Amino acid sequence: MTKTVAKMKKLNLTILAIIALIFSSHVYAADPNHIKKLWSYGGDCSYCDLSGYDMTGFWLRDYKFEDANLEGAILIEANLTNANLIGVNLESANLQGVDLVGADLSGANLKNANLSGANLKGATLCNTIMPDGSVVYSGC
Repeated sequence: MTKTVAKMKKLNLTILAIIALIFSSHVYAADPNHIKKLWSYGGDCSYCDLSGYDMTGFWLRDYKFEDANLEGAILIEANLTNANLIGVNLESANLQGVDLVGADLSGANLKNANLSGANLKGATLCNTIMPDGSVVYSGC
């Protein structure tokens, strides 16, 4: 009987360890109030937390928010695939791990933005200010 109890305790500890590992992984969720602000104020959402938000095709649907202000916004692991980000101010934004595949960043300001782990495959960077302050003319 004591061996059974010991096995149960060991099993419970193993299960708890697995659960702790699952919940310790990074899960980012945008602040619902910030999402509402983004859409209510025509793209003016500086310092908003939009982490993990799926903005696939952003601003190509019903809204046209070119030149929006997302200065200092937190967009960690957000999905901006094929997003229209023409002229958007993303200065000092945290774009860590963001998906910008096929996004149009023409004229966007990325000065001091964190792009570590970001996927820019196929993104248009025409007259785009990069994090180091240089200007790129790719895809013009």
